[in-house]
Amino acid sequence: MNNNENKEPLFKRLKALLIGKSRSVSDPSIFHKLSLIAFFAWVGLGADGLSSSCYGPEEAFLALGKHHYLGVFVALGTVVTIFVISASYHQIIKLFPAGGGGYLVASKLLSPSIGMVSGSALLIDYLLTITLSVASGADALFSFMPAEWIHYKMPVAVLGVMLLIWLNLRGVKESVMPLVPIFLVFLVTHGFAIIYTFVTHAGSMPGVVSSTIADVRSTSAEMGTIGMLFLVLRAYSMGAGTFTGIEAVSNGIPILREPKVKTATHTMNYMAASLAVTVAGLMIAYLLFHVEHVPGKTLNAILFANLSRDWAPGLAQAFILITLFSEAVLLFVAAQTGFLDGPRVLSNMALDRWAPTRFASLNDRLVTQNGILIMGIASIALMVYSGGSVKLLVIFYSINVFITFSLSQLGMVRHWWIARKTEDHWKKKLFINGVGLVLTSFILVSVAILKFNEGGWLTVFITGSLVAVSIVIKRHYNRTGRLLGRLKGLVEIAEMDMGRYEAKRRPRKRKQEVDPRARTAVLFVNGFSGTGLHTLFTILRIFPRIYKNFIFIQIGLIDSGLFKGAEEISLHRAHIEKEANRYVSYMRAHGFNAECRTAIGVDVVDESVRIATELVKAYPRSIFFAGQLVFPEDTFFTRWLHNYSAFAIQRQFYTRGIPILILPIRL
Repeated sequence: MNNNENKEPLFKRLKALLIGKSRSVSDPSIFHKLSLIAFFAWVGLGADGLSSSCYGPEEAFLALGKHHYLGVFVALGTVVTIFVISASYHQIIKLFPAGGGGYLVASKLLSPSIGMVSGSALLIDYLLTITLSVASGADALFSFMPAEWIHYKMPVAVLGVMLLIWLNLRGVKESVMPLVPIFLVFLVTHGFAIIYTFVTHAGSMPGVVSSTIADVRSTSAEMGTIGMLFLVLRAYSMGAGTFTGIEAVSNGIPILREPKVKTATHTMNYMAASLAVTVAGLMIAYLLFHVEHVPGKTLNAILFANLSRDWAPGLAQAFILITLFSEAVLLFVAAQTGFLDGPRVLSNMALDRWAPTRFASLNDRLVTQNGILIMGIASIALMVYSGGSVKLLVIFYSINVFITFSLSQLGMVRHWWIARKTEDHWKKKLFINGVGLVLTSFILVSVAILKFNEGGWLTVFITGSLVAVSIVIKRHYNRTGRLLGRLKGLVEIAEMDMGRYEAKRRPRKRKQEVDPRARTAVLFVNGFSGTGLHTLFTILRIFPRIYKNFIFIQIGLIDSGLFKGAEEISLHRAHIEKEANRYVSYMRAHGFNAECRTAIGVDVVDESVRIATELVKAYPRSIFFAGQLVFPEDTFFTRWLHNYSAFAIQRQFYTRGIPILILPIRL
């Protein structure tokens, strides 16, 4: 036992070194310390959208073929769409100030099942965000390295994902802060390139207008008006990757600084303005510098080369290198959005029992560790499967996020229509979300049709599979709930029993202290519930008149659903104390000495060990008891969906020589 005790501090020191020291949910300033101001939120949540300027405008521009000047209309349409979607998400932020991503909006405004579909689509989208961003970053990074180094690209991409996993396990702010310099370099270099383009070509703008008119006439004569419109709409749809990431702010409200709605509004404004200027500026710059496709090079690389052609060779090379390097690294940074919001969506689904409840748990750094790990591992698997091919991953991309966009807009349209008699300016709000619904639905249908046969069907299949798994999980939890409902009769009996005692004995009631020298049963409970009472009654039946003293331990688990503010934590603490004291009252009513111990934390096992270590010193003749659900069929599936914390506590107690007995609760 001494060896084990010596090992644990070493493990904790290593963990603190790699991941960071534990954080306390009881710290009143913890929410302020962990939250992000608008600028840092723009970095963490906005990088996904801004990085799409590295490939979105290129896809749209190349889809036009030789009719480059029609790109003016695509650029205008893209800017309008960015601001329409942004405006619609402003309304979502105000309606859901605690966080209103696509999953919650669809769940509350349409139906829980539709919300689950939206959440599943969003999870796959965030998975693709991580994989595509890192793969694109690796491509950009190796595009200006020696050709013989190309076989290192896949290991670098995998290491990039692993680095992001590590940063996110350390915490939200820790994962964002190192990315700020990279983000700023991208903004400065690309902002300079766009401004330089318009300043040096100010006199060429009338020529762009006349060339655009000429291109419209020639394209219309060649394809017909309908054909020309189809070409523009196709290019607009192919550049749909530009719009991904706009929803990230509404998903990430819980990590923002108070006042959260104001911070989210500022973040959304920064994101929309920077994305619109960058995308439109680059597409116009392609025209002004007559950028043409060159195999093996991105349009941005060609643009920057053309832009700096007349500069001093050293200066031009330095500018191109820094600008392209900032693009490459920003694409890595864009994956951060998937790590910030993907686990959050998964935790919300877990709280509603569409996903295993373990994904709502927090680690001692107060992050959703299980969600971060599953997103990272799945991304590495997808990276290996696709060979890091950006061309293949781009086909998978965009479809899912527009499923969520469309469902969110539909939910908002329905909400404003239902609330039209009580809501001020409902017509304006309905119009904004209505336009958003039309645009996002059009893009969804267009992208699905254009990309389905190219491989988009696989995205639909994976999302459909996730929906099917979610339905199976929900049914299991519902069935478990019905089985546990059979134990509710024990609560009713106990409450009536206490009521009779209170009516009969109230004048003579006095507090009875636990005698530390007597045999003591220490029971882990989780609320005054059928499971806890079942375990208590089993002890009284199997060990009649053995234990005079009873101590009840209840640990209030803080998960992502509760970790929203100091007030929620305080209310939860008061609730668990009230529930534990109900056991104390019940046992005292039956002549037993009883008391309780309560605590809150993110790890039931750690808190249990801490309390038990104190109790065995004060009550040396104590035995610990815990109840454990036993399902009709004990399978990997049931073990995966339930935490089996009693066995985890048992393992820790055995290493410390603390006696514990697990009593089965058969369902």
